[in-house]
Amino acid sequence: MSKTTRATLALQRAGVSFTVHTYDYDPQAERIGLQAAEAIGADPNTVLKTLMVLVDGKPACVILPSDREVNLKKLATALAGKTAQMMKPADAERLTGYHVGGISPFGQKKRVPTLIEETAFAHDSVFINGGQRGLQVRLDPRDAAKVLGAKVAALI
Repeated sequence: MSKTTRATLALQRAGVSFTVHTYDYDPQAERIGLQAAEAIGADPNTVLKTLMVLVDGKPACVILPSDREVNLKKLATALAGKTAQMMKPADAERLTGYHVGGISPFGQKKRVPTLIEETAFAHDSVFINGGQRGLQVRLDPRDAAKVLGAKVAALI
């Protein structure tokens, strides 16, 4: 497994301090983020999942703890929209350039509005997908928000 991806390169270019953590990705896992948390021995609250969504038909990226579910109504409101829905996996892969299970908010092919669940900021560091299945980057959530130009909102 390569530890250099578009995501890690984007973080390096931004001058962000991060560490890389690999684990055995289980494609059969019911909840990929929870499997990642268990595999790296981290609290599920600190392992954030990356979801690609549509708000009023426009793409957006949402980052939230792996043990929680996004509230689509709150998400739509946070982006001044009326409706929100999950993006189809094939569309998410095409838009981001990453495979489902390895979608990172960093280094996506097309930059889209990004939101981070506010509870992530209760931690000094969080894990976020590093751009490939079985690869997580650990960094300060404030650095992640800054690099992504992300909006912080209550999404759960």
